[in-house]
Amino acid sequence: QVQLVESGGGLVQAGDSLTLSCAGSGRTFSIYHMGWFRQAPGKEREFVAAISAIGTIYYADSVKGRFTIFRDNAKNTVYLQMNSLKPEDTAVYYCAAKRGGVLVSTDYDYWGQGTQVTVSS
Repeated sequence: QVQLVESGGGLVQAGDSLTLSCAGSGRTFSIYHMGWFRQAPGKEREFVAAISAIGTIYYADSVKGRFTIFRDNAKNTVYLQMNSLKPEDTAVYYCAAKRGGVLVSTDYDYWGQGTQVTVSS
């Protein structure tokens, strides 16, 4: 079982950068696929980015070229580097983990509590 805790959210201006962190527990952290999702008020939760246990990466079209996902298994942590932030990126960002399967999906097994990212114009 994996416990996930996100951090790094905050209030920034359009064009700024922000890095989110997701700290996971457990000695088997490295075998999990890790994903980032976000949910804006009144909207459904959407996929943002994911990285597999072996480093395969996928991005949503809306963030491709601006966001970077990477992991440091020695620290049991996955990161989301967000550049050129836009007001439409405003949402609660969630970290999630799953064992195997399709990366671009919502059937992740474990979820963090979320961290708020607000981008002003």
